[in-house]
Amino acid sequence: MGGNTMMSSPQDQISKYHRVPEAGQPAQTEAWALLEAAKRLATAIVHGNDDNKETKEVRKDALRLNWRLWTIFQAELTQDRPDMDPDIHHNMLTLCQFVDKHTVGALLKPTAENLCVLIDLNRNIASGLLNAPEDEAHQAEQAAPNENEEETPEPTRVETEA
Repeated sequence: MGGNTMMSSPQDQISKYHRVPEAGQPAQTEAWALLEAAKRLATAIVHGNDDNKETKEVRKDALRLNWRLWTIFQAELTQDRPDMDPDIHHNMLTLCQFVDKHTVGALLKPTAENLCVLIDLNRNIASGLLNAPEDEAHQAEQAAPNENEEETPEPTRVETEA
């Protein structure tokens, strides 16, 4: 096997985020938006050094875009969401507040380090959103009664083994 197949190039990794999500998949759409904002923040980091005036403006533009995205999330969270777990709702509002405060500081000092915090946050939330449908389907599958089993659900047995 050739050594070139072990790792994909950064350009190959970035290109996989150019895909627009399917309509009707809100979690996938939100994840895509977070990854797109993270990509733009990362691109702004490599634009130049921290002291370059043009680089600072490029970074501020990326920060503002990311902030608008998180403002949309925050606005959505103010709607009545009986389908959302209260703990997740609270945690997301707390994250929105963190993004607000951190972005204000980053706009004042748009360093690579300040942008990386938001990049990491976006990527982690996007990862959770992309995994959520599978997890929900798996939980629903585990919760469904199986005709061949006794009343003890499978998740209980798995938890005791862990």
